[in-house]
Amino acid sequence: MTIEEQFIGKTYYKMFINEHEGIHPIHVIGDAYQEELQKDIPDLSPIRFAQGEVYFHHKDYEAAIFKWENVTNELSPWAKKNIADAYYESGILPNAEDLYLAIDTDNLTLQTEVALKLFSLYIARGKVDSAVKIIKKTIVSNPDYPNVTERARAFFEEQNDWENAIELAVNEAKRTGSLNWFQILHLYVDQGVTKNHAPNYFSQALIELFSVDQLEFEGLASSLWRSYEYEGSFFAWLKEINYILLNFEMNHEEAWPELSRLHKETYDQFIDGRYLIKQVEEFIPDLLTNWLRLSDSVVAGAAVLSWNELFPVSISVAIVEEADKLIAQTEHSFDELEECLTLFEAIMKWAVAHDMGEHNRLIWIVDQLIDFDSHHLFVTGYSGSGKSSFINMIIGEELQDSPTTSMVMFSDSEELQISEISDQGITDLSGFAEFQARMDRRRNALESMIEFRQPTPFLYENQLAILDTPGFNGSHYDRKDIFNYLHVADTILFVLDANDPFSDKEQEIVSQMQTLAPDIPIHFLLNKMDTIANEQDAAYIVKETKREIASILPNAKVFAFSSKKNNGQSLADLKGFVSSIKQMRNIEDKRLSKLLYFIRTTITSLLQKRIDVENQLIESVRWNEDLLMRLNGAINQLKDIESEKTSSITKAYRSIKDSLQKEISDVIPNMLKECSKLISEKSDFSKIHIELNDEMNKRIQDHLNNDVLPKYFTALQGWIQQAKGEFDDSQAFLVEMSEGLNNMYGAERISPDCDYKVLDDWSRDTDRMTTSIPFDPVNIMMRRTPSQFLLKSAGRLLGALSQNKTMLFHKYQAFVENEDYSEAVSEVNKRFFQQFELFERALDRDTTLFFRQPLKVLNQAADEARIEISNNKEMLSKMNTNPELFRDPLTLFEVRLRQFEWMTVAGKGMQTVY
Repeated sequence: MTIEEQFIGKTYYKMFINEHEGIHPIHVIGDAYQEELQKDIPDLSPIRFAQGEVYFHHKDYEAAIFKWENVTNELSPWAKKNIADAYYESGILPNAEDLYLAIDTDNLTLQTEVALKLFSLYIARGKVDSAVKIIKKTIVSNPDYPNVTERARAFFEEQNDWENAIELAVNEAKRTGSLNWFQILHLYVDQGVTKNHAPNYFSQALIELFSVDQLEFEGLASSLWRSYEYEGSFFAWLKEINYILLNFEMNHEEAWPELSRLHKETYDQFIDGRYLIKQVEEFIPDLLTNWLRLSDSVVAGAAVLSWNELFPVSISVAIVEEADKLIAQTEHSFDELEECLTLFEAIMKWAVAHDMGEHNRLIWIVDQLIDFDSHHLFVTGYSGSGKSSFINMIIGEELQDSPTTSMVMFSDSEELQISEISDQGITDLSGFAEFQARMDRRRNALESMIEFRQPTPFLYENQLAILDTPGFNGSHYDRKDIFNYLHVADTILFVLDANDPFSDKEQEIVSQMQTLAPDIPIHFLLNKMDTIANEQDAAYIVKETKREIASILPNAKVFAFSSKKNNGQSLADLKGFVSSIKQMRNIEDKRLSKLLYFIRTTITSLLQKRIDVENQLIESVRWNEDLLMRLNGAINQLKDIESEKTSSITKAYRSIKDSLQKEISDVIPNMLKECSKLISEKSDFSKIHIELNDEMNKRIQDHLNNDVLPKYFTALQGWIQQAKGEFDDSQAFLVEMSEGLNNMYGAERISPDCDYKVLDDWSRDTDRMTTSIPFDPVNIMMRRTPSQFLLKSAGRLLGALSQNKTMLFHKYQAFVENEDYSEAVSEVNKRFFQQFELFERALDRDTTLFFRQPLKVLNQAADEARIEISNNKEMLSKMNTNPELFRDPLTLFEVRLRQFEWMTVAGKGMQTVY
């Protein structure tokens, strides 16, 4: 045991024991102390140091401290440390801390021991930051000191101080190369506590680990990969790990299964439509390069070649050449069909998310391609060839009594199921009647297809599904739509009419099908053989037809058929023919090739749809701007018409009213003056003014009711008819205007129905107002004017004397004949026309009500056009600002498609279908 180990364990005192082990140390050291005192120059410090240790071990800390305080030689630093230890054990921690900190020594061991004691003290006092600081300092100064790093690790983990724990593990792994520390770091990664560190923090450790243990290297790198996979630092990790791997010599003979799998998964994610090209193109070349170096997988080789096709020069020539060699290998465990279906599903999901439709027909087609239990027989031919009768005989039902108008797939099932599949959805049909009705009224028949399933012995026995097409009729448009389903077929059966077999137009169709689907065998059914006059002619037709077909299609078979023969025999013969043309060899590979074809056409159609959508948006903006201009013009015209009609109608009404007002003003004064004839010398002049006032009001009332109101009624009826004419003109204009707008819409969107109820309201109101007017008497002769006052006073004073009556007669008569009745007339007009003036003030509002609905419709249409323009311009702006948001995912889908084509088509020597 070294002297420092004795100091640390406080066993220095044992040097004095030696052969006195049976005697208590206190006695032995005490004797040594007495012996030392006898010397001329005694050195008591070692003995006191040893005595302090013994007292310490016996927990007599006070005595121990006393002894150590008197140590003055080279043992003094250790004595001071021991004094601090005594205070620590006594629980006097502040004193212990001060003493530890006061120790000044160059001895690394003592420094480390003091630091470890301070470390424990700080933990006991809850001074975590000080504990972290002292232990990190100790690790830097003396990392190999026993248990320093282990104690630090345990402390950091207990405190959940993962920052320092990870730093310790990384630094120790790099410093020592110890597999244990790499495994500890691996554990931290798996616990998910390292993901906040930048990926390059672990780079040097990974490089060191590669030379220590490659299996552990793969494990740690894979764990780091998974920890960063869904973090914002994932791309930084990929850059770092690919840089590291590129600088290693990788040996194909060594297995790297986990890293290879992670490269594949990441590459698949990069090209599954969720990323833009600019986000991943920096990383993919190195990712593919390392994937190929880690694995001799055909999948990796195909990925390299497919990426290099679309982004040439991004991958080194050597890697491309190596991939090209690998691709010739066909022995691999890659599930081609599953991967292709995954790609297809990703494209469909992306299309739905980007409002590109649900593509139910395409999904249905793919479902048929992976149904390997059924052979798909594509039955086609020109209209009139008897194809429908042939199908009816096979199915055993008179399903169609007219040519097929839709694509129909007939297959066997335990029960009747009929469905119509369109891009918008799948509709179940209730039975034969609805199926036949649907077939009869189809217009855009090829926009959907019908799946007809029922128990059918012939189909069941032959494991057959029949795709029945509409008959060709010379239309290239219909022909193209029929050909869209061609690649669902395993075999094509072309139906010919024996009366005109294999005509030029039929040869043209067959040639087109050969060009579009060279791998699909074409055979022929020579139908209507029962219509041939005799067997010799029939045999000749069969022979010549076979010869002509063989010159173009040497491997094609021809089956002569008559639907009017015995059905049992016909079906038996047909069964043999079908069996001879069914090619089930390599059916999975052929179907896979077709699946890739449909994936490619889907990508192409989606790219075209993007262009179509942009063009539609541009056209929609232009159309809506044109529409809005016309709508605004119509609105302004309508407002002008409304203003014009309001003015015209109000002016006409006011003219009638003003005319009657003038007539009343002219007639009533004369009527009142004529009341002078009612005065005679016999009149009672004390009451004559009352009698005259009553009579005058009576005559006014009679005139208004009997003369004015009937005339006013007649005039207003004419005015209403005139207003109706004005309204009719306006309505006619609106109808004409709406026709132009509706022509633009292509539908009855603008309905310019004005509110003629206004005329009914006017007619009712005018009738009510001109029927009779309750008229309160006007004060004509009862006013307090000076002249009337004098006259009435004279009448009361002088009227009783007969000699004065003549004078009063003449005075009253002259007064009535010469009185100014303008004030009374004004009052009559005011009272009479009061309700008519209220009616007049409402004319503006009523006329507005007449035009309100058309104006509302036009304004609403204009608002809709503005919203449509704004929305479409916004969509165009997004599309033009970030065209890659649409284009890039489809381009990456195409990269993935080419990867599968390299593996499945080119790798197997199969012909790619385009």
